[in-house]
Amino acid sequence: MESTNSEALVSWKNEGGPNPQPEVKGWLSKLKLWWTNFSLQTKLLTIATLVVSLMMTGITFFALNGIQRDAGLNDTRYARDLALLISGNVSELIAEGKENEVANISEQFWRSRKVLRYIFFADSKGIIYLGIPVSGIPANGYSELQVSRKLELPDEFKNRAQTPLVRKHITPQGQVINVFVPLFSKGNFLGTLAIGVNPNENTLASAALTREVTVVVFISIWILVILGAVINALTITRPVKELLRGVRDISAGNFDSRISLPMSGDLGELLNNFNTMALQLQVYDAANIEELTAAQAKQQSLIATMADGAILLDEKGKIVLANPTAYRLFRWEGRKIEGQELLNELPELLSNELHEPISLLLTKSTESSDLRCILDEPKRTLQIFLQSVRDPSLENLKGIAVTIQDLTREVELNAAQSRFISNVSHELRTPLFNIKSYVETLYDLGDQLSKEEQKEFLGVANAETDRLTRLVNDVLDLSKLEQGRSMEFEAIDLIPAIEQTLLNYKLNSDEKGVKLNLNIKEEIPKVLGKWDLVLQVLDNLIGNALKFSQNGGLVNISAYTWPDSCTAKPLKEEIGSAPACELVSPLPRLRIEIADTGCGINKEAQERIFDRFYRVEDSVHTEIGTGLGLSIAKSIVEKHGGSIQMVSELGLGTTFWFDLPLEGADPNELVIQAERLNKGLFAEDVL
Repeated sequence: MESTNSEALVSWKNEGGPNPQPEVKGWLSKLKLWWTNFSLQTKLLTIATLVVSLMMTGITFFALNGIQRDAGLNDTRYARDLALLISGNVSELIAEGKENEVANISEQFWRSRKVLRYIFFADSKGIIYLGIPVSGIPANGYSELQVSRKLELPDEFKNRAQTPLVRKHITPQGQVINVFVPLFSKGNFLGTLAIGVNPNENTLASAALTREVTVVVFISIWILVILGAVINALTITRPVKELLRGVRDISAGNFDSRISLPMSGDLGELLNNFNTMALQLQVYDAANIEELTAAQAKQQSLIATMADGAILLDEKGKIVLANPTAYRLFRWEGRKIEGQELLNELPELLSNELHEPISLLLTKSTESSDLRCILDEPKRTLQIFLQSVRDPSLENLKGIAVTIQDLTREVELNAAQSRFISNVSHELRTPLFNIKSYVETLYDLGDQLSKEEQKEFLGVANAETDRLTRLVNDVLDLSKLEQGRSMEFEAIDLIPAIEQTLLNYKLNSDEKGVKLNLNIKEEIPKVLGKWDLVLQVLDNLIGNALKFSQNGGLVNISAYTWPDSCTAKPLKEEIGSAPACELVSPLPRLRIEIADTGCGINKEAQERIFDRFYRVEDSVHTEIGTGLGLSIAKSIVEKHGGSIQMVSELGLGTTFWFDLPLEGADPNELVIQAERLNKGLFAEDVL
């Protein structure tokens, strides 16, 4: 498998892959490169064909050599037997000197045996005296064909003159088998018979045919191998290479890859199925990308709009992503912090506290961690959660998710709640203790006390009971206001509410000699609000003004629209006969002011005057109260979407004012403004 992959990789590179090989020089290198382009199957097929062809060729040549060797042995035996036959027929005649008969017999043999090329007779000295087709000494004693040559016998024949000797040689007319036979008669050496025999033509033709057939078969086998390689390259190797290239493109994410080869059969179906698969993957990829893009946009929007800070770290502790809340909490506005170490971008105190938890997460020693810290400038309380992010196998760490919650407001509210409970407990304890003390004294010493003392003790207990009742009522009122219940506003006339409040305090004002003055010069519009709550604000403010005013003082109550109404500039005359009307600015608020000529409030007390249970304690402010009246008034006004303000000078007096929405105001907008005021997110400049 690895070999096939490596071969495919080389082939792909040679076909124009991303890393093409340099130009190869030298025929040997080109041959090696050409060989490496083939697949393992093609190489094995080629090697097997080569081995089989070589084996068949060797077997054929061995068989041919055997046939030729057997044919040569047969020719040699035939030539030797023929020579012995001739020598046996002429030996006696040569001994008797009958040369003519010897010639006749020899001629008969020569004519009857086409394979005989020649017959020579030599005497004991080796002189040829008779030869066919040429003759030695004719009957008439002379002839042009007379042979007078000496027969040169091989040395082996001389050494073993008793047996025939067979030799072969090549002539221009072909191969000849030479047989030398010694002639004896009664133990006397008469000479030598030499014959020449042509080999069997059929045997030679068969051997030549076999050789030619072998060569043709060998060449045919290799032609078939080459044709098979070409067909394999065109029908199998090339489609497989194209398919491998396409699979590699698909695995690399290139779903546009297609294979355009005109193939039929199983390979054609395979290529068509590959193109169909690639098309489906391309469609799925586009759909997945669209989904991922939408999901990523949603996640980014969610993270960006989170009220908590969110930071994503990579596996090395570097910042990958941070939402706007995190930028605001750590004052990163205008800075590029992506890719930076988180610990290097945090305040030193917080960095030291986070060093160990982040190190434990990065070393996979823990999965999550959380801590609370307090930062200065400005002072904030943060709750930080750290959670490791792992891959689906839960083995490899991909990063760390950091969530930061700003608990500053919660801490402040908890502290305020604790102070509130402490103050309520203190305020309740004092009148209860006084009531208990005077009642116990009356119970234990009732007979010993005079009627005046008993009446005094009962008066104190009654006053403390009234004080306790007022405190409980104020706490209940404040609790109702802070429950966040929605209110249904209605149009109310403010003048009757003011007049009713002044009527309630008329006896007290006459007793103290303080004048209550209602200063409303014109008819004022109705306001949108709740009658009982507005009446409670007026009662608190007018009651406080009367309480801290000295004899002969003045409490002035006025109401007017704010901002003042004004008429816009007249329209230009160029408009001509077009209809026109007078334009006035809107009247968004009705302002109510309560001013007194009392002792005034110092600067330090003015900053806390609306806090719960806060009372100005000095030589001037000696009146007993719960310290919740102004806090309740502030909450009621804010519930109406308005605000309450004050200004005071010691020895000159104090002025409180607040704004209420007019009848035509949008109730939904008032609810929104009330929620903002309750969260401390809205502030309105009031002149």
